[in-house]
Amino acid sequence: MAEHESRPALVQPSLLQGFPAKAPVKGPPLAAVDPVARIVLESPLPHLDRPFDYSVPAELEGVALPGVRVKVKFNGQELSGYITERRQTSEAGQELSTLHKVVSPVPVLTPAVHALAAAVASRYAGTLSDVLRTAIPPRVAKVEKEAQAGTPPEPVSLSGVGPGVGAGPEWNAYSNGPAFLHHLAGGGAPKAVLTALQGYGRHGWPAMLAAAVAAVRSSGRGAVVVVPDYRDLDRVEAALAAVLPEGDVARLTADDGQTPRYRNFLRLLRGEAGVAVGTRSAAYAPVANLGLVVCWDDGDDLHIDQRAPYAHSREVLLLRSEQEGAACLLASHTRSTELQRLVDLRWAVAVEAPRTVVRSTVPRVVNTADSFEQERDPLARIARLPGAAWRAAKAGLERGPVLVQVARAGYAPSLVCETCREPARCNACQGPLAMAGGSAMPACRWCSTPAPQWRCSHCTGTRLRRGATGVIRTAEELGRAFPGHAVVTSSGEHVKAGVPDAPALVVATVGAEPVADGGYAACLLLDGSSLLRRENLRAGEDTVRRWFNAAALVRPAREGGLVVVTADDTTATGALVRWDAPGYASRELELRKELQLPPAVRVASVTGPRADVGHFSDALDAFLGQSGQPKLRSVGPAPLAMSGSQPAGPAREDGPAAEDGTAAEDRDVRTLYFIPYAEAANATQAMRAVKAANAAKRVAGPVQLRLDGVDVL
Repeated sequence: MAEHESRPALVQPSLLQGFPAKAPVKGPPLAAVDPVARIVLESPLPHLDRPFDYSVPAELEGVALPGVRVKVKFNGQELSGYITERRQTSEAGQELSTLHKVVSPVPVLTPAVHALAAAVASRYAGTLSDVLRTAIPPRVAKVEKEAQAGTPPEPVSLSGVGPGVGAGPEWNAYSNGPAFLHHLAGGGAPKAVLTALQGYGRHGWPAMLAAAVAAVRSSGRGAVVVVPDYRDLDRVEAALAAVLPEGDVARLTADDGQTPRYRNFLRLLRGEAGVAVGTRSAAYAPVANLGLVVCWDDGDDLHIDQRAPYAHSREVLLLRSEQEGAACLLASHTRSTELQRLVDLRWAVAVEAPRTVVRSTVPRVVNTADSFEQERDPLARIARLPGAAWRAAKAGLERGPVLVQVARAGYAPSLVCETCREPARCNACQGPLAMAGGSAMPACRWCSTPAPQWRCSHCTGTRLRRGATGVIRTAEELGRAFPGHAVVTSSGEHVKAGVPDAPALVVATVGAEPVADGGYAACLLLDGSSLLRRENLRAGEDTVRRWFNAAALVRPAREGGLVVVTADDTTATGALVRWDAPGYASRELELRKELQLPPAVRVASVTGPRADVGHFSDALDAFLGQSGQPKLRSVGPAPLAMSGSQPAGPAREDGPAAEDGTAAEDRDVRTLYFIPYAEAANATQAMRAVKAANAAKRVAGPVQLRLDGVDVL
């Protein structure tokens, strides 16, 4: 299994025995065959996370089928739900309420997706309803009527789709690459971790993913491809269209709107398309005869659902691969510690290029903080644009576009006191001050209050200076440094997908780098030290991922491609200079194992008011003790760090207000649990049971429970 642990079935805690039973009702005649429908309700309440039985009236016998959406009466309310199965009898021991209404005859909840959603809810200690909310798009009645009125579609012809279609030299240059494609085309289910080199052009990573999908389609099986954002989605969709028959690809993303998303969802459900490609929710796409699941750049935070139970696309696809016996391809320019763990456990095989291929494919990398550059430019360590970076940009502009990666958006995203260097805070709410432009007045990033008469609370100083330089200010400075050249920015609400191959300075924030079809002539990675110094367990790992993603857009060294990184001489910069992402991931994982930190173990965070978190922790310890399970290693409770950002889906919005004297017992706190994989199934089962018991008995307020959150350490 993907996690190498046993996963229990959905929890059916005895704590729910006191839940009020449905009153006997007298209804219409019942269905002659299988008159009982087992239904899962769309409810966020943990104690309702179990199936309920309803009787099926005779008039709905032909449409109340497994998988359809329904409406039922529950405790005086009308709730939505899905039929999971029809049965002859019920174990309720009482007369059942009657199914109220079938909303749609389309069976949108397939058995495979139901099993996957149940497994995801179990792994993340969430509810099945929360997972189904992501897995099944909202209904669009107009789209269903169009599908019913249209002629039945003809199956997509796969003639001409073979393992060699689109494969080209990109897979042949990698160790284990041709064998992986051959195994896919032969109907096998290999598991692979791909470290791709090139991020642009017709031999880039989109073409490699398309070749893998073409190989599995040649065996008559379907595929699911999940990417972080719409820019990657457009590139992969175009690559798939080049190697697959027309109409074989269905695009699933909420960015397209409800109608296109639901239309493509129904195409997959009816078998009109065999390949689903999209963002997070595409991991649950109802692809028949699934043969391959693909995840690109699993280290991107966009793969994490921002709603409970905060599932990660990578883990969803791993579960699905195991349940449906499908192949799995996890690809990126670097390698996350989670993927390194799978390689070390030999659950997946590494697909990476030999060093000779690496040296001929990637650009040359220079670190301005190494001893050689320091001798040539003693001020390089403190200059934001050292001499080596300036020379690289000047030479690169003679051959094509130059990419400049900066850490922060805006103009001056943070301000400090010029006298004492303390961060400048708003007098109204204590939020951080920032400037939107060169002549703009300083204003609070939290409450937008202007600060014309600002005074430092530490030294009473009145002068401000920039604590960090944003992308707009950087573009302004580079425009003056290289007059006569176009300057393009990509950040925030104005992210560009691509730029022409003409000479230009392209200034982008991390993750917003446009793609140049012919590759960049040079790349400057600024603010590297500030990225590495972030107070986060994954700061180094995430910085390396962002560096490699940008550097992979640059031409090879043999074509003059050059990358200049301005950061301290650390193991992270060494990995980029050597272009050794797997080595860095292996070292990081060994350190995590030594310290017993994720992903060597799993982590759960419980966030909420102190009293509620304490009650949850006591109940969890008692539950584990009663079942004879060991107590989990925990840290906390500790107050949440007061900053401008709050945890995903926080229990309360008390960020800036907590600094004004709020009582300690009213502030949110967090307790962390570190869970060995061998105990993870039992631990998550216990957490779900405690959540259900607390909700049913109402003995304590709700808390936020997150498993494997990347921002909690």
